[in-house]
Amino acid sequence: MATVRICVCGDEGTGKSSLIASLVKDVFVSNKIQPVLPQITIPPSIGTPENVTTTIVDTSARPQDRTTLRKEIRKSNVILLVYSDHYSYERVALFWMPYFRSLGVNVPVVLCANKSDLVDNTTPQVIEDEMLPVMSEFREIDSCIRASAREHQNVNETFFLCQKAVTHPIAPLFDYKEGNLKPACTLALKRIFYLCDKDQDGYLNDDEIQDFQAKCFDKALTPEDLDNIKLSISKSVPGSDTTKGVDMRGFLQLNKIYAEKGRHETIWIILRKYHYTDSLSLEDSFIHPKFDVPEYASAELSPAGYRFFMDLFLLFDKDNDGGLNDRELDALFAPTPGLPHSWMESSFPSTTVRNEAGYITLQGWLAQWSMTTFLEPKTTLEYLAYLGFEPPNVRETLTSALKVTKSRKRRRRPGRVERNVVLCYIIGAAAAGKSSLLNAFLNRPFDGLYNPTIKPRRAVNSVELQGGKQCYLILEELGELEPAILENQARLDSCDLICYAYDSSDPDSFSHIVNLRKRYPQLDDLPSIYTALKADKDKTTQRSELQPDQYTSSLMMSTPVHVSVTWNSIGELFVALAEAATNPSTAFPKSEEPPPDRTSLYLALGAMTCAAVAAFMIWRRSTNSA
Repeated sequence: MATVRICVCGDEGTGKSSLIASLVKDVFVSNKIQPVLPQITIPPSIGTPENVTTTIVDTSARPQDRTTLRKEIRKSNVILLVYSDHYSYERVALFWMPYFRSLGVNVPVVLCANKSDLVDNTTPQVIEDEMLPVMSEFREIDSCIRASAREHQNVNETFFLCQKAVTHPIAPLFDYKEGNLKPACTLALKRIFYLCDKDQDGYLNDDEIQDFQAKCFDKALTPEDLDNIKLSISKSVPGSDTTKGVDMRGFLQLNKIYAEKGRHETIWIILRKYHYTDSLSLEDSFIHPKFDVPEYASAELSPAGYRFFMDLFLLFDKDNDGGLNDRELDALFAPTPGLPHSWMESSFPSTTVRNEAGYITLQGWLAQWSMTTFLEPKTTLEYLAYLGFEPPNVRETLTSALKVTKSRKRRRRPGRVERNVVLCYIIGAAAAGKSSLLNAFLNRPFDGLYNPTIKPRRAVNSVELQGGKQCYLILEELGELEPAILENQARLDSCDLICYAYDSSDPDSFSHIVNLRKRYPQLDDLPSIYTALKADKDKTTQRSELQPDQYTSSLMMSTPVHVSVTWNSIGELFVALAEAATNPSTAFPKSEEPPPDRTSLYLALGAMTCAAVAAFMIWRRSTNSA
């Protein structure tokens, strides 16, 4: 916010212009001043909250000036309503506040009782009896103050309250009527507590409090300050034990005390350090930072991103059983809106590796985030923000948890692609065994009951390549959306490999692949592998013009790999798929014999030509010298 615009309102003779003049001159102006002062702009100063420029607009309460008054009220960020005696005080509730509401403005109001030097009794009880009723009736009144332009008492404080009402509004934080922090504020502070509780023991110990203090206020607490904070919590929260540190109840109570004492700017400093907006939502630029993935490239987790998710898993695996149960997952995702939408749609955690109890393992956890980053990097960035990822270097941003791979547009070029996450579509006829293949990929036991796949289904796991390098392989079965996906060029561009799968015991299974390749000639642009599933059953002759071995040989490709999900060797297929995806030039169909390699012939002819030219030059030189 660059400017705070204060509209000063009130009855005639309440001292509005004198308050403004006393602020500007820093002393009471005893000479007669004009009824309405011109607009005043005050540049930011050391004491200005949030370093804002302040514009102060004086107004007239005369009926003939009502049009100008309406315009100025609508343009303002905050209204300073001034009264000075019983009559003008009664007019606050009878005229001014209803008038502001009739204009439909939604700005805070600061109520100022001016000319306090003329009042004999200004005890706190009298002030409370006078101001609290009107504050409870009109919730838009942010704060109240007594001031005197003549005595220059609380003048600066009055306008500071106006600035603070805009830069640090109390309304989103605290409900005066209920006497509690508002739900949105409570949720935000709970998330902040969660992020500060680094060891997740439910308490902020002294080190965690000091880290929080340094992050929010750039200075350390003295031992005395820390003891005073704990003492305040002990007094206001019955049964609290601060020997272990500050728990969630104590943290919320501390912020409630700040709100009750008018120190809500302290709460706002905390909230804004953790990227909260005035509406108590996280800044859009924070949870959705700019991150573009060029065409033919992909997004992956960087080493810092993998380290963060690994540490998160280990921190929340409280029973150290190597899996996250439902309670541990709920605790982990507490500061987020819940599981990502795409995870719920795909029936997480059935998409990745689980232990015998059905809980996601560390291997499955990292694989799941690898797949999420590959398919929807913006979701990963959003959850990194929710979960409190902090870049290892202070100059880096949230996007340092991700990296963009090198473009792989020219797939036929020999050599490996620089990718650690690859996507393979499993294509084949119904009942070919594609779902069983995905289950075997996730180490699930074989289930002979046939369940047709309606929606696309994915599975992700890590695969160790030759040489010991690890990559993450995503297998996707397309279901009834197979035709729509194969017609979508963008979906094909994101795919690294096609696995054509057929049932070697079903005579009609292979013809589906042949017809599919005829219907979608664009599939020739993708690397592919042919797989004969259910090899444990009797092999049958396929009702196709060419048998599978002949068909693949006609394309000058490897013959189909015969596998069964009941065999222990099924893992070799997944390694072959990952190898083909990361080295795509080895898995392309070829329509003709490759041209003979004449490189050696060209090199020999070149060498002979160079030798002949050299011999001729030597002969000429010897002839000329003779």
